[in-house]
Amino acid sequence: MPEIYFRVTWPDGSRQRCYSPSLVVEDFFQAGQAYSVSDFLERSTRALGIASDRVRERYGFACAAAAAQLDEIVTRAGKYGTEGAEVIVEGFER
Repeated sequence: MPEIYFRVTWPDGSRQRCYSPSLVVEDFFQAGQAYSVSDFLERSTRALGIASDRVRERYGFACAAAAAQLDEIVTRAGKYGTEGAEVIVEGFER
């Protein structure tokens, strides 16, 4: 299964390299695009859920790494208020 990383910059300027076990994240994010924290969280939840489901379909179990990545995103997103805070998706790495 092709995996991919997506690089993001959080509202405080910190950067994170996020993991997905599937290229499906490219359907949810565009490189260089800014997303509100809540929109980024919603898109991440959907994309990583689909990615994990694809792993389950292929190997018979969900992807623990996708779940852990989503947990990290949820934790970080909780640090920022929803008013005007944006996450920038810098790009993808294969």
